[in-house]
Amino acid sequence: MDFTDVAVLESPFVRLEPLSETHHDDLVTAVETDELWRTWYTHIPSPATMEKEIKRRVSLHTEGRIVPWAIIDPRTSRAVGMTTYLNLEPANRRLEIGSTWIGSRAQGTGINAAAKMLLLQRAFEELGCIAVEFRAHWHNHQSRHAIERLGAKQDGVLRNHTIFENGTVRDTVVFSIVEAEWPTVKFGLAERLNAYES
Repeated sequence: MDFTDVAVLESPFVRLEPLSETHHDDLVTAVETDELWRTWYTHIPSPATMEKEIKRRVSLHTEGRIVPWAIIDPRTSRAVGMTTYLNLEPANRRLEIGSTWIGSRAQGTGINAAAKMLLLQRAFEELGCIAVEFRAHWHNHQSRHAIERLGAKQDGVLRNHTIFENGTVRDTVVFSIVEAEWPTVKFGLAERLNAYES
């Protein structure tokens, strides 16, 4: 299977659809709560830049560089965020899951864990990956904690890795899950999702 293929992925908790301009209005609504885009240590599109960001991700997919999805809450059928396969390396059988954001109202509902389950399952069981990477800003403790809760292990920190538009410099924390760890990670995610059902 081609790493750049994009398909609808779904479970009782979440549906991942190929990102398109049809998701624009829902995503603007999702990001407006708590003015999520103002978080200084991450890149979340604002209502004003949402259209541009959707077009950017779709264009990069057309170029074969990323695979972008809209995160859909199946209870409302509305888009509540975005997620992406990045740094596609089919020759090395690895990729990164990143550029993910979920609106405040959808956080803590199981949607993120369910989305990661679908993306990891596709990576390891369909694409044959031997490693899946995650990255986060050193100061983004919420994301770092969420990545660790998945069962990913920290590989290291890339110091002075990226200069942000606001002039700050990002230290990037790199995590990964390797092929041998996937069965245990999958079991842990399934147990977390079972807790949301009970």
